[in-house]
Amino acid sequence: MIQAIFFDFNGVISNDELIHLKAYRQVLEREGVGISDEEYFACLGMDDVAFVRAAFTRRDQPLTDEQMKTVIEREHQLHRELIEDDLPVSQSVAAFIKEAARHFHLGVVSMAVRAEIDHVLKRAGLDNLFLVYVTGGLVERHKPAPDCYLRALELLNDRRRGDRKLPLLARECLVIEDAPPGIAAARAAGMRTIGVTNTVSETELRQAGADIVTASLADWTRDAVRHLFS
Repeated sequence: MIQAIFFDFNGVISNDELIHLKAYRQVLEREGVGISDEEYFACLGMDDVAFVRAAFTRRDQPLTDEQMKTVIEREHQLHRELIEDDLPVSQSVAAFIKEAARHFHLGVVSMAVRAEIDHVLKRAGLDNLFLVYVTGGLVERHKPAPDCYLRALELLNDRRRGDRKLPLLARECLVIEDAPPGIAAARAAGMRTIGVTNTVSETELRQAGADIVTASLADWTRDAVRHLFS
């Protein structure tokens, strides 16, 4: 039975992959580095450092540590500006998370940096609902490696031991993702998966091995999770 749900952030909680694409395209063009839609979506699952390095490498452009820092900081700032008046967190997603928090342990597992996640969750009123966070920089290998989900389970079980509860097994954890690298990471960690078609097609998520694919979390409830993953 599912006891914990781990959420990817960009594309699941915050439906903002196209916003990040717009921000990164604008920032990278200032550095003389173009990026196509296909190149951006091929990098889903990477953290900012790996993404920027890949973008420069594709164009055979040199990249200094200072440039790396500047590009990432500019993208974060531009992203905040773009979502200032229209937060990309739907009411249905917020409602599902709030209901799920009453019945499951929740975690955020994302290659985004913690400050950017906290900024959105606080504005959405969801900042006190997650027990564990695994974010960019906390694991050496980004998705599709399973490291981030294994680390999330480890952190959750540390908390459970502190509360004198038995640790959970990977198969008792459900992962909600929007991209194939995330689905692959969760499966490699031994967890169950839901793919949400906010970012890529149903076919791509199924090919990655998602147990279930859905167009929206609007109709999902505690009972649906327990029925389908019992």
